[in-house]
Amino acid sequence: MEKLFSLRRRSMLGLMASMPLVAAARPAFAASDLGFNELYGKFGVLGLEFSDKVKKLAGKEVAVRGFMAPPLKAEAAFFVLTEVPMSLCPFCSSDADWPDNIIVVYLSEKQTFTQPSQTIEVRGKLEFGSWTDPETGFVSLLRIRQAEYGTV
Repeated sequence: MEKLFSLRRRSMLGLMASMPLVAAARPAFAASDLGFNELYGKFGVLGLEFSDKVKKLAGKEVAVRGFMAPPLKAEAAFFVLTEVPMSLCPFCSSDADWPDNIIVVYLSEKQTFTQPSQTIEVRGKLEFGSWTDPETGFVSLLRIRQAEYGTV
């Protein structure tokens, strides 16, 4: 009986010793998932209105899956995340082709861009409201800042 107790005690001590490693492997806080179908709540007098979920998550880390629209140039510090793959630059298309559901992504550091057909997951801090990028003049309504992305 004493031998069995000793084995259980060792197993428990080993498990307890590994707990800090498990905790360290997890991020400090998890990003909230946000889908393109959750961006807008309704169409009002002034046009599309952001959903309550977007308003609640403003300033917090989110994770969004989508597709990278072809960037303007290879060394750009931002790109446009779209709901569906796009083979053409959305900036070069006509107004009729401009996607309704886009999110501008500002990278925390430069990364290699992916193919437009590759699904990616973007993580970063969500911002909403009209903002004009002082460097490019690009106007956005919805942004993810300090972002990183990876293929899914």
